[in-house]
Amino acid sequence: MSPARVDDPSRHSVLVLDAGSSSLHITLFSADGARIAARHSARPPGPESTGDLRDFLTTVPRPTAVGHRLVHGGPRLTHHMVIDGRVRRLLDEVRNLAPLHLPPALAVVDTAGELLPDVPHVGCFDTVFHRDLPAAAREYAVPERWRTELGMRRYGFHGLSYAWCLERAAEVLKRPADDLQAVLVHLGGGCSACAVRDGRSVDTTMGLTPLEGLVMSRRSGSIDPGALLWLQRSHSMTTHELEEDLNRRSGLLGLSGTSGDTRDLVRARDRGDTAAETALAVFVHSCRRGIAAMSASLDRLDALVFTGEIGEDQPEVREEVCAGLGILGVRDGLTVPPLEELYQEGVRRIDGPGSGVPVVVVATGETQQIAIETRRVLEASDA
Repeated sequence: MSPARVDDPSRHSVLVLDAGSSSLHITLFSADGARIAARHSARPPGPESTGDLRDFLTTVPRPTAVGHRLVHGGPRLTHHMVIDGRVRRLLDEVRNLAPLHLPPALAVVDTAGELLPDVPHVGCFDTVFHRDLPAAAREYAVPERWRTELGMRRYGFHGLSYAWCLERAAEVLKRPADDLQAVLVHLGGGCSACAVRDGRSVDTTMGLTPLEGLVMSRRSGSIDPGALLWLQRSHSMTTHELEEDLNRRSGLLGLSGTSGDTRDLVRARDRGDTAAETALAVFVHSCRRGIAAMSASLDRLDALVFTGEIGEDQPEVREEVCAGLGILGVRDGLTVPPLEELYQEGVRRIDGPGSGVPVVVVATGETQQIAIETRRVLEASDA
């Protein structure tokens, strides 16, 4: 491969590694934010990831930095930062707070460090966006020892997605992001809602772990904690069984018995599948309830913003969620932008003219935000 030219934007490229519980997204961005190349693996990160990443690196210019999406930063990693030995050790300490996400992500961090040892690696944490949650939204009503000695508190997640969609929503609404009071809703495999006041997160539906809050694809979301005690006491369920069931066999999949994908469930409902109908009804109700709860942390509602795979690609779900939010000034009758146009433009306002609170849909941009945050960290360290 010939070396990059002096004026080649790939000379300052950022490799973004977004490792999830069941997939790995590899994307190379140029200095101007353009996507140079991308690869998606639909299998869980593991030993094969080394080969996937090595093969990818043979086809692209060598990156000058690597940005890693890390779901949880715990109590001490409250800013995006270069991953050194200390940061890597702190990540090991909090891996059990996000057992689906952090272990595979850390495996990818280690693999990338071995393959690219001479470039900086930056950890970009979903929890950073929520680091200034007020006490009323941050604290659980549990014994002081749990809070002070054990560090039990609410963190919030999907922060990289929210940072991206807040800026895009502000652009389409022609208002500064730090003047907006909005509810942002990330609907995908994981689902959450967030209240943003003047550009800062002031409440969110996820808590200590990514299991709390809205009904999700395979995760239960919030349930009565007494139910877990009952399952342990009366049905002898182990911690491992509870963890597996709540994280992998609940949510839309648990309700429908067939799929955790809303697209499948909409089609099944149209065919008369009552379990699919119930699953979607529970999901929509959960979204409405979460949005309404987040609105209570605001003085006004300037916009409702959808993002995530379901948020951008499931107009039936958006419509049904908004149809039940009239009390907040949100109306149904949304327009449906063609996906090609949405992906090209990145954002679209979809409420009808003069119909009430603006409703915006933003194409998912976590990987782009990771590239942005990686550059910011490295620019700050050079200053």
